[in-house]
Amino acid sequence: MNHGPSGLSVAVPSTALFTDHYELTMLRAALRAGTAHRRSVFEVFTRRLPEGRRYGVVAGTGRVLDAIANFRFEEDQLEFLDRTGVVDGPTLQWLAGYRFTGDVHGYPEGEVYFPGSPILRVTGTFAECVLLETVVLSVLNHDSAVAAAASRMAVAARGRSLIEMGARRTHELAAVAASRAAFIGGFDTTSNLAAGYRHGIPTVGTSAHAFTLLHDTERDAFRAQVDSLGRGTTLLVDTYDVAEAVRAAVEIAGPELGAVRIDSGDLLLVAHRVRRQLDELGARDTRIVVTSDLDEYAIASLAAAPVDAYGVGTQLVTGSGHPTCSMVYKLVARAGGEAPDAPLVPVAKKSAGGKLSIGGVKWGARPAGPDGVPTTEIVGTGPVPEELAGDLLQVELVRGGEIVGAEPPSAARKRHREALERLPLSAGQLSRGEPVLLTEYR
Repeated sequence: MNHGPSGLSVAVPSTALFTDHYELTMLRAALRAGTAHRRSVFEVFTRRLPEGRRYGVVAGTGRVLDAIANFRFEEDQLEFLDRTGVVDGPTLQWLAGYRFTGDVHGYPEGEVYFPGSPILRVTGTFAECVLLETVVLSVLNHDSAVAAAASRMAVAARGRSLIEMGARRTHELAAVAASRAAFIGGFDTTSNLAAGYRHGIPTVGTSAHAFTLLHDTERDAFRAQVDSLGRGTTLLVDTYDVAEAVRAAVEIAGPELGAVRIDSGDLLLVAHRVRRQLDELGARDTRIVVTSDLDEYAIASLAAAPVDAYGVGTQLVTGSGHPTCSMVYKLVARAGGEAPDAPLVPVAKKSAGGKLSIGGVKWGARPAGPDGVPTTEIVGTGPVPEELAGDLLQVELVRGGEIVGAEPPSAARKRHREALERLPLSAGQLSRGEPVLLTEYR
């Protein structure tokens, strides 16, 4: 099992085939034409936010760095490419020695972004950069979508605890990535043990309805769980009759019962009834956890309910209606010739239908307004104006092929919380609207 720059194990020993066939088609032709080694700059950005969203969240950067570090063509992969005719002999030989030797800069993980933000910049030869397109986009599009949903849910939760529990609603490897992205976006814990192992996210879990149904009576199930896990455990109380279950739970665990979980019914009404019953039984410190297909709107609707924690699954790991961020990876500049010191020439696709790109190597800055709150995100090419030098958003992530920007998810989580605090208050509104900051091009 290989490890990335973070020291955490990755799911596969090589990420080299997490790419599209056409990347190798372009490589093969560029090698033959003699243009493959031209210095090139690719950028990741999105032309628009998902409909109604006010901001995006950069997530997956750490996993992108792991993917770059493990982008190596192994012998069996090369044999596959040769046998299937994807590449010719010279291309196969070049791939056998592939190592990314370029530079990567980008918005740090956890930062927010807006349409046109130069989220990631990859610099190197055309050959080494073009191969990274698919794996970079697959990571950033998925993780940023989940992190944005998590962020909205965290805003709606108003400081109440959030539990990620969506592993059974997505691909097994996507579930681990989703847990990591949700943690960055503001979730506190996960039910996914692989996420806990790989990314250090706190894990939680108690029991499902199956555990209650296994036993002859609900009381037998509660007693078994308390005997095993202690009085601080969380008991699931909606298998049969909620009021009777709460009564039995407190009788068995006592007022020290940690929490009860409600997974069905009118959560607002049931939570109020359960809180009143717990207080009457003397279990005033017993917490209430609610689950059941929650999203940010359902969480917001429970703001007045006596709920202490929310468990979220399906809507979280699928981006709450927006499973991708529509990020793209575009060539924005390339050397004007083959010489290593040939100047960069801006390039851009000309297209109708909303797919217009802007050429040139870009920087992003977010200056504060007169009241200390930014109103615009400035995206420019060329020299950075002196007055914006302290407001630049991009940081160095890879230098000469060496990972220099690796950090734990906890750092990205903290950064996201701070980034939200610097945005206008309207960023926290769940109602549909335009991006909370305008993008100004210079």
